[in-house]
Amino acid sequence: MSRYTGRKKGKNDTEMYEDVLEARGVKQIVQYTTPALKFPQPDVVRRIRTKDHLWQQGDKFWRLASQYYGDPQLWWVVAQFNQKPTEHHITIGETIKIPIDLAIALGALN
Repeated sequence: MSRYTGRKKGKNDTEMYEDVLEARGVKQIVQYTTPALKFPQPDVVRRIRTKDHLWQQGDKFWRLASQYYGDPQLWWVVAQFNQKPTEHHITIGETIKIPIDLAIALGALN
């Protein structure tokens, strides 16, 4: 499942981007709109089986997703489940939770 599934698209043809549009030879650019992140409620988090992971130098969400889910594109599940939009929101030595039941976690995040 892609994180873009069901995302709204918007047309960008504002004057601010006039030079970019002209350089590309187009009148508008269709983009995905920025979603509002939905974080799981604490009671939902408690019901989902997780594995603790001690954040270390060099850790990346995509590597953890690849290790636990076999798909690095599911990096956003780990990030969103922990309410950490990027790796820069985590400090070395911090413990994050990896949801083990992927289907349940996806349901809680959608």
